[in-house]
Amino acid sequence: MILCEMKSVLLICIIACWALMPLYSCNDQKKKPGEVLHNKISSISLVNLKGEKINTSQFAGKTIFINFWATWCKPCLEEMPSIQKAMELLKNEDIEFLFASEEDVEQIDAFKSEQGYNFNYVRVENLAELNIIALPTTFIFNPGGKLVFSEMGYKKWDEKINIDLILNLAKSK
Repeated sequence: MILCEMKSVLLICIIACWALMPLYSCNDQKKKPGEVLHNKISSISLVNLKGEKINTSQFAGKTIFINFWATWCKPCLEEMPSIQKAMELLKNEDIEFLFASEEDVEQIDAFKSEQGYNFNYVRVENLAELNIIALPTTFIFNPGGKLVFSEMGYKKWDEKINIDLILNLAKSK
C-alpha cells in the first residue's frame, strides 16, 4: 500500500515537472548560432595574432567566411583541407576567409607552423556571446556585413554545392 502511494506521488511529481519545464527552460537554447549577433559582422570581436584589434569595417564590400575552430577539434581539422580547396577555387572572388579560435596565440601559432595552411588566423574574443555551442561553426556575411549563413558542424566546403552556396550568398543583399 505504501509502495503504491509512493508511486502515485512520484508520478504526480514527474507530471508536474514536465508541465512546468517550459516556464523555466532557457530561451537561449532555441537560438541558432550567430542569432545573438543581430546579424552584423561588427558584433564579432576579433584580434590578429599580434593582439591588435581587427576593425571589421576593413572587409566592407566583401563576403566574409568565418570558420570558428579549435586545435583540439577533430571535425575542425578534418574540414580544413576542404576549406583550403574552396579558398583556391574562389581565389578570384571578393571573399575574405577568417579562421577564428579563442585559444592562446601560442597554440594557434604552433598549429599554423605545423599544418601549413594558408589561412588568415585570428582570435575571437567574444565567442560565448556569439551563441556558438559546437565546433566547427561557420558564419558567412554578405558584402553588406549581414549574416546570411550560420551552421554548426563539419562540411565539405570544396564540393560544388557548397561552392555554389558561397557564391550565391556573396550575391545576397
